[in-house]
Formats: sequence, C-alpha cells, structure tokens
Amino acid sequence: MNLIDLYIQEVTRRLPEKNRADIALELRSTIEDMLPDEYSEQDVNSALLKLGDPAILANGYLDRPMHLIGPRFYDLYIQLLKMIVPIAAAISIVSVIAESVIAYKGSEAVLNIILDTIGHGIWSVLSGAIQVFFWVTIVFAILERTSNSKSFDSSSYFKPWKPDDLRKIPFIPKERAISKGEVFGSLLWTTIWASVYFNAAHLVGVYEKGSKGLVFVTPTFNQEVLLSYWPLVVFVIALEAATTIYKWTTAQWTRKVALLNAAFHLVSSIIFIILISDPLLLNTDFVSYMTDLFAMTDASKKGIYAMAVFLFVLFAVIDAYQGFRKANGFGKQRVPASKL
Repeated sequence: MNLIDLYIQEVTRRLPEKNRADIALELRSTIEDMLPDEYSEQDVNSALLKLGDPAILANGYLDRPMHLIGPRFYDLYIQLLKMIVPIAAAISIVSVIAESVIAYKGSEAVLNIILDTIGHGIWSVLSGAIQVFFWVTIVFAILERTSNSKSFDSSSYFKPWKPDDLRKIPFIPKERAISKGEVFGSLLWTTIWASVYFNAAHLVGVYEKGSKGLVFVTPTFNQEVLLSYWPLVVFVIALEAATTIYKWTTAQWTRKVALLNAAFHLVSSIIFIILISDPLLLNTDFVSYMTDLFAMTDASKKGIYAMAVFLFVLFAVIDAYQGFRKANGFGKQRVPASKL
C-alpha cells in the first residue's frame, strides 16, 4: 500500500464503519486535488503534511473534542472544584467527629479517640475529595461532548469576554477580602462546638489517670439542662452558618456583613449568658469534685461565672469591632477608569 492508502486507512479506522467508505472517497479526492498530474513521493508527503495527523483529521470528521475538558469549560470546572471540595471536606470531618462522639462511651482514653478521629478524618477527606473530583470531571467531560456554545448563551461563563465586563466586577482590597480558609474554618468551628454541645456528657468532664489510660470520672455539664435549651442553640447554629455563608458569597467585608456578624455575636452572647446563668447547668458531682479539689467558695464560683461571661463578651465585641473596622467606608468600589 502506498502512503495515500495508508493515510486514508489511518483516518477511516477511527471512524464509525457506516461512514468509512464515503469519507475515504472524499479524502482520496481531496488528496488527489492537492497533487499535480505527475506527482512524486515528495509531493505526496507535502500534501499529507498539510492535512495533518490522521487522528486529528478523524476527530474533525467526528466533531468531538480530543481533550477531556476544553478551555470553554475549564475555568468553571476549576471554580466548582475549589468550591465543592472544601464543602465535601467539611462534611466528611463533621461526619467523622459526630461518629466518634456518638460512639464514645467514656471508657477509652481521649488521646486514643483523638488520634483515631484524626486518622479517619484524613482518610475521609481524601476519599471525599477523590469522589468529588471524579464525578465533577465526569459531568464536565460529558458536557464537553454533548453541548454546543449556543446552548449556553444565557450564562456569563460562555459569553465572549469584553473589557467592559471588568466594570461589573467590584474591586476588593486585600485587607477587606474574606478568604475561603476563613469561611471553611468558621464552618468547621461551628460543627465542632455544636457536636460537643449535644454530646457534652460524654466529652467534657473530669478525667483521671487509670491503669489503661485516662478514665472519664464525671461530666462537667448536666446534659438534660443543655438539651432543654436546644431551640436557642439551634438558632445560634443557624445564624452562625448563615453569617458564614453570606461572608462566602460576598467574599469581602461590607457594612452588611459587619452588621450581620455583630448581630450574631449579640445573639450568641445573650444566649450564652442565659445558659451559663442556669444554676442547674453544672453537674453536681463535678461541682463537688472541683470544690474539694480547689477549696472553692461561693464567691469564687461567682467570680468564675463572671469571668466566663466577661471573656465571651470581650471576644465577641473584639470580633464585631474588627468586622466594622475592615468594612469602614467600603462600598462597591471599582477601579477608576482613569487608572485603567
């Protein structure tokens, strides 16, 4: 077989069998039109070189991409991965922590539980990230091969870019930006303290060294009292999650974000004061244990309560103030046209 026949064979073997004969005739006609009447092997080489790689030419006949995810979808693909992977990681961590808390009976050493939780948490995060990567990639690979540009004219991701599009983007100074790490940390902290709150009787308390490690002696809090305040606590959790999500969507400190953040701290401080003022909050065995251990008096107990309230409110005020300081005088700023 000569080079022309070999070239046509390499192209058509990559095509559906029902189309091979017609495309082979068309391709042979195209090649012959590119050659002079008395052509040499060098002329054939030049003609085939112009047609290019047989695999790429065959892909042109199939009208399908030779890449998994092309430039039209790549930016959105990366953005979704950056958005979904942290969420999946947070969910994985929460599920592992919740599972460890529920399974904890107080007989095992806390250090062992923590190490096991960390190990399972790392594996769960990696597994979740791989699952997210796999399925998002599959979806975009299918989208790449089944969609056309006209199908997405309503989405800004698929419209031709123009310099005027920059004027629609708010300018975010670095000192006012809210990082995704900050958002992820807030969500993680919410899940941790919420899990501990609803399982405080198994986690927070007095531990003593035993023959097999640390032994849980008595819980600090009365779990029934904690659960009696669950509507208020759930409201705080929802408000904190809403504040964090709003920070995520806004991606910058504005006065609205600062106000919402301050409102959350105000509500949480009020509920914390209500909760800690309940005389039945602390377990009686814990109170007796600490009283005997430190010779605590009623005055010292009141001092500890007052210090706890003072520190909680102090940190809340500092965080609320920092939010307003970052958002001070900041609106929808854009880069002035004179500086472009």
